[in-house]
Amino acid sequence: MPETVFGLPLHPLIVHGTVVIVPLAAITVLLAVFWPRFRDWAGPLPAGLAVVGLILVPLSTSSGENLERSVEETRLVERHAELGDQLLPFVAVLAVAAIGLWLARRRERAGSSWPKVVVAVLVVLAVLAAVGTAVQVVRIGHSGAEAAWSDVSQP
Repeated sequence: MPETVFGLPLHPLIVHGTVVIVPLAAITVLLAVFWPRFRDWAGPLPAGLAVVGLILVPLSTSSGENLERSVEETRLVERHAELGDQLLPFVAVLAVAAIGLWLARRRERAGSSWPKVVVAVLVVLAVLAAVGTAVQVVRIGHSGAEAAWSDVSQP
């Protein structure tokens, strides 16, 4: 993976996509869980966004590891990297739950359905993963901002 694009570090460029798509996936999954009209309108959108987020997270962490080698090693940079590494499991569960709920809805519309306990487990996983994902993205973003801007003097 290249470290720069047009002279700019690749990590902040990829991260901006991740910071938009992953929370958007979490929000759309929650809306699909709790709002039937949205669920019917959105169709595979929440699952698709979660899958795109699942692709973007490793790209973000990989580009971050490249950038980490070229910046001063500090406690703040290390903390940011640790938090970034923790996001993938949240987004993976979000994607699996979102895909499962979309498939359950498709099956229901076709006239059959999965056992209610399976759907209930998917709903719980989706809600927990969406909330956990959102919290983790905020924590990662905050730590990244601290790491990037900690040496800038305050007026």
